[in-house]
Amino acid sequence: MRIPIRLSWALLAVAITAASHAPREDVDLLLRGGTVIDGSGAAPRVADVAIRGDRIVFIGDAGNANLTPKRVIDVRGLIVAPGFIDPHTHTQGDLSSGDPRQRANLPYLMQGVTTVITNNDGGGTIEIGKTLDAWTKNGIGTNAALYVPQGSVRGALLGMSDRTPTAAELDSMRALVRRGMDEGAIGMSTGLYYAPGSYSPTDEVIELAKVAARYGGIYDTHLRDESSYTIGLVGAVNEAIRIGREAKIPIHISHIKALGVDVWGQSDTVIALIRKARAEGIDVTAGQYPYSASGTSVGASLLPRWAEVGGRDSLRARIADPATRARLTKEMENNLRRRGGASSLLISSTRDTSILGRTLEEIAAKRHESPIDAALQIVQQGDASVASFNMNEKDIAKFMVQDFIMTDSDGSAGHPRKYGTFPRIIREYVLNEHLLTLPQAVHRSSGLTAATLRLNERGILKVGNVADVIAFDTATIADRSTYREPTLLATGMRYVLVNGTMTIDQGKYTGALAGKALRRVTR
Repeated sequence: MRIPIRLSWALLAVAITAASHAPREDVDLLLRGGTVIDGSGAAPRVADVAIRGDRIVFIGDAGNANLTPKRVIDVRGLIVAPGFIDPHTHTQGDLSSGDPRQRANLPYLMQGVTTVITNNDGGGTIEIGKTLDAWTKNGIGTNAALYVPQGSVRGALLGMSDRTPTAAELDSMRALVRRGMDEGAIGMSTGLYYAPGSYSPTDEVIELAKVAARYGGIYDTHLRDESSYTIGLVGAVNEAIRIGREAKIPIHISHIKALGVDVWGQSDTVIALIRKARAEGIDVTAGQYPYSASGTSVGASLLPRWAEVGGRDSLRARIADPATRARLTKEMENNLRRRGGASSLLISSTRDTSILGRTLEEIAAKRHESPIDAALQIVQQGDASVASFNMNEKDIAKFMVQDFIMTDSDGSAGHPRKYGTFPRIIREYVLNEHLLTLPQAVHRSSGLTAATLRLNERGILKVGNVADVIAFDTATIADRSTYREPTLLATGMRYVLVNGTMTIDQGKYTGALAGKALRRVTR
């Protein structure tokens, strides 16, 4: 049926009039003209982004929409992206501090991180509900979620014992995991390298992981061995895959690496194992930080786990016994070799300012003693954090380009990764090395992480999603923190919104504590 020309023009005029008289939509903020990288891995596009309350309500050309913004920010030349999500941090103490400046989580906000996960490595509080409630009451700067920490669960029942739990004790451990999941934990973490988690046989871990699996949780693990200490890197990856298979739970391997000269080059084997498991339907992912040095303590890096059984007093007794000390020294010398020698351990955080910023080699030389004797003194005096230079750049690059890898910081005191991880990925591996594209780097820092952790309505810039939004300048984004000065804030993050609230405005912190305590969402 043909419409007369005069009538068609009349209909068009009515449509134009209707559009011009369409009700205007009030919005709180309009980010105009930025290059949107939405976190899905899709190509960049120029678009405006509008926010009302804590939600994204518009993405497109605002010139063709009837929007009335309370504030307009010209972000031409900036990248607009979803807030980054860090799946592995050690921020529980900061977020639970009585000091609002610590609870602000500024080292992360200045990286563009709007959500952190903590209680990793099997350590941290088992009081999940109380912690989440306190964060809600007192305010936190970023969103945050918790794992049930398996090492702490075991420690609550068995202390630093290396024995197998009784049936009743295992039931009590299951109950603690169940309680934590009921109270909102997103899964269970293990640190099978660290005592007391290291004393757990695989079957024990599987039984606890089954509890988290029934709640739709995930299993996050610091592998039992990232080097050649016990079962080896490949053996530890196979153990993690077995746990996932038998517990029927998604597995996330924290800060994947090949640690030490004994396992350099094994990244190819590890990648092949993970790809095979994924092809078999086992959900395996991993995180990675962009540094060649790990962060740990003198004791954790050098002491064999048997020396820690029974706690500090038992350790001191073993050190004091000549025969046991001789055995201990021999094993510590081999662990030091694995780490790359005394020059590879840099003291990064300690109460003893006389050794801060020095290598174990420098400390031993100044004291005129062996590196092992110096290390044992440090441990007996309360221990110290170290940056341990033990990774190979070829392995780092091979892991980084895998599609199941996401960015994590493992951020802790004394290591630059707490202040620089996410900008460093962009500066070094996107802009300088061209190992990743910018959409890939954003995806592995947001959309992929949100999907893996089941953080609904976050990680992607999409209408209806939560307004965790960042805008940064590729010309100036950079990590400034170093191993000698680890607390220098990153640069280049111009705007950061957490749940729709501006927390970083023109590169400066606004004082807002807009983060939310995130509880597991039942699927």
